[in-house]
Amino acid sequence: MRARLSDIAQQAEVSEATVSRVLNDRPGVAPETRQAVLTALDVLGYERPARLRKRSAGLVGLVVPELDNPIFPAFAQVIESTLAQSGFTPVLCTQTAGGVTEDEYVEMLLDRQVSGIVFVSGLHADTAANHDRYRALLARPLPVVMINGYAPGIQAPFVSCDDGEATELAVAHLVALGHRRIGLITGPDRFVPVQRRVAGFRAAMGRLVGVDEAGLDDLAELSLFGVEGGEAAAARLLERGVTGVVCGSDLMALGAIRAARQRGLSVPGQVSVVGYDDSPLMAFTDPPLTTLRQPVAAMAVAAVRALVDEINGHAAPHSEYVFRPELVVRGSSAVAPTRPTPETPTRPTRETPTRQRPAPPATMAVPA
Repeated sequence: MRARLSDIAQQAEVSEATVSRVLNDRPGVAPETRQAVLTALDVLGYERPARLRKRSAGLVGLVVPELDNPIFPAFAQVIESTLAQSGFTPVLCTQTAGGVTEDEYVEMLLDRQVSGIVFVSGLHADTAANHDRYRALLARPLPVVMINGYAPGIQAPFVSCDDGEATELAVAHLVALGHRRIGLITGPDRFVPVQRRVAGFRAAMGRLVGVDEAGLDDLAELSLFGVEGGEAAAARLLERGVTGVVCGSDLMALGAIRAARQRGLSVPGQVSVVGYDDSPLMAFTDPPLTTLRQPVAAMAVAAVRALVDEINGHAAPHSEYVFRPELVVRGSSAVAPTRPTPETPTRPTRETPTRQRPAPPATMAVPA
């Protein structure tokens, strides 16, 4: 459709002569006026002249784990949008079990001469992985930024959520509700975020509940990330009498809720569950999930800005930017039950009362 000067001028609230100067890329037009005319073109559905189209500043690789966990698409969406606003074209590389590996994706990206790469929860977070792969990229030199997971000795910007503080916030929330038998479910301990969550859990339980190191061993379950891993780990914790469960991801929390219900326990009446991520749709689960929110937007924008600075030759600090999580209280956590469930007796701790209240009649509901 041929652009009409009068329509564009009316939309941009400028004269037709000004529109003509912008379309012909002539001087004498203020930057904000030029942008108003270009925006009017976009709004009216007209194609910009070739000489006015924004040229890509280059390709940037974005390597993320599987998209089954909704937190990763959330990161990808913000990162891609922020890269595009900076003039870069994002290339999304998604890993799947048995599919293309991180290293294979990197080779593909290098073949396409990308300007930089953003890694989200990649092998940099795995303490058992060989991190020389990243040092080789930096030696090319190729700018890289890594999200969620820190590897010392790699001269690159890192962006992380404070996993230790997140777990401490979750434990403090459950303790404030009267819970004392609190369990932790998270992933394999070779991952840096998992190690930080376990450390935060141990610190909070020791400080707020008075559980010693020996007692903590029975309250932490490491499993595979995902619903199934959370369900299996929660089943073991429920057998030990926990009334509150802190999870390493929202999907693991959904698995924990499933495990509780399979045992005939209500959530949150008899068992409270706290997730991690606040990934999309967690406000609409049954019950709505109490969780720790990762500041995805702020983390993604910081990562892109650091990468763009590196690409433009303005070295970003080669350190870890740590962002604070936020506790989001919903319907999956509530006041601790006044008595243990029959099949899961609790073990006494320092703060367990020596006298228990009489059990309510069988016809009464367990207080939430």
